[in-house]
Order: sequence, then structure tokens, then C-alpha cells
Amino acid sequence: MEQSRTSSRARGDAEPLLRVENVSVRFGGVRALDDVTCQVNAGEICGLIGPNGAGKTTLFNCITRLYPIVAGAISFSGRRIDSVAAREIVSLGIARTFQNVGIYPDMTVLENVTLGAHHSHGGHFFRAVVRPFAADARERAMTEWCRSILRALNLDSVERQRAGNLPYGTLKRVEIARALAAKPRLLLLDEPAAGLNHGERIEFGNLIKRIQDEFELTVLLVEHQMGLVMGLCERLLVLHLGQLLAEGSPRDISANSAVVSAYLGETA
Repeated sequence: MEQSRTSSRARGDAEPLLRVENVSVRFGGVRALDDVTCQVNAGEICGLIGPNGAGKTTLFNCITRLYPIVAGAISFSGRRIDSVAAREIVSLGIARTFQNVGIYPDMTVLENVTLGAHHSHGGHFFRAVVRPFAADARERAMTEWCRSILRALNLDSVERQRAGNLPYGTLKRVEIARALAAKPRLLLLDEPAAGLNHGERIEFGNLIKRIQDEFELTVLLVEHQMGLVMGLCERLLVLHLGQLLAEGSPRDISANSAVVSAYLGETA
């Protein structure tokens, strides 16, 4: 696994997995993103940080085509994606979580995760009608794939439980399991540790490292818990007022006077 991950990073050095070039977004007269250029390399855990309102979730929404851009370009694995339909993003290899857990409370954990798998396994009605046995085989394969993810995230013991009965920390893992079910290459995590206590955040950081390695993922992470970010991410991108303020290693960013002033609210 380590050899595969190392080779993935080597390819990422030559061609970033995700490239954002001079991207701008406007809401009325407000520039939510202003000429942002950055990249995410294959195989890394990259943090996207900044004060509230800096444009972090807006950038996620542009990558996943929930928001249109007014200028610039976004490329994934060498392909322009800023004009593709939002429904195609997952099939291209990008999956995400949201700030607010988007789990269906009346469905079981397994049913919630299976929703994510339909993007990678398909579910064409006509083929299911003319070849029902093949369709059944696909459904069984999809279910087993989802169960393997639940085992990897230590959720197999609750797979038949109603999601609405589970604690918040568990639902965070269920949402990640659903994203993994789509077999992404790039996983976007939007404030995954929000609402978790200190011990849960440590456990969550270890989980992200483990699934990154096990599923050979590239991770772009929005998070306000700086202890988690500094210990988990190899590289950080800092947004401020819709612009890229700085980028570099956690050590570089923590010593950057502009970041300390703008993000941490201190003078250097």
C-alpha cells in the first residue's frame, strides 16, 4: 500500500489531481472568491483553512458544481470540470461531505451508505428488467462493497439501525462511509470534526489517515479545529476574504505573520 501511495504522490508532483486556476465567484455584487489559484496533489491530505466567510465552502461548491464560476477554470485529473453537470461529479471520482450531516434519519445505516454506491455501481432500469439476474448480482456486489466500508469504519455493528437513533459522532462516520461508497479518488470533507469533543477529534484524525491509506484517497479538508489540521494535513491552503492568502506546510503557515493576523486574530 505504501508503494502505491508513494507512486501516486510522484504522479501528483507532475500533474496535480485538482487544479483551480484564477477562479472567481460572485453573489450579486459580492465576490465570494476572487481570482483563486491553488492545487491539490494526488495522495496528500491538504487542509483548506480561513476565517468564517473566507470562501472555503464556496470553493467546495464550485468544485462539485453546486455553484457556477464567473471566471477561471477547475480541472480534475487533467480534465476541465467547471462546465460539467453536477450529477456527473461523483462519477468522475469526487465525493464530499457537508457541514450539516446529510443523513436520512428514517433509513438504516446500510441503506444510507448504499445511496452513495449507486453512483459507482449504476442501476439502469432497462437492464434490470431484461436481465434481472445480472441486476441482482450487481445489487449483491454493491451491498457487500458497502458492508466492507462499514467494517473499515467500525460501523458494521450498527448497519441495521435507524440512522436517526445514532449519536452525532457516529453519523459523521456514516456520512464519510456514504462518500467512500462512490469509490472516489478525491474526498472533500467540510468541517468533519465540528461538534466532536477532544477525544473524538483525535480518533477522527486517526480515522482519516487510515482511510486515506486503505482507500488510496486524496483528501481536501475544511476544518476550524487547528490542532486537528496541524497534526493531520501535509499542506495547507489559507483563504481570506475570498482570496488565497498563503499556502505551505503547517509549520510554514503557523509562522506566517499574515495568516496569524488575519486568521488567528493576533498581531505578529
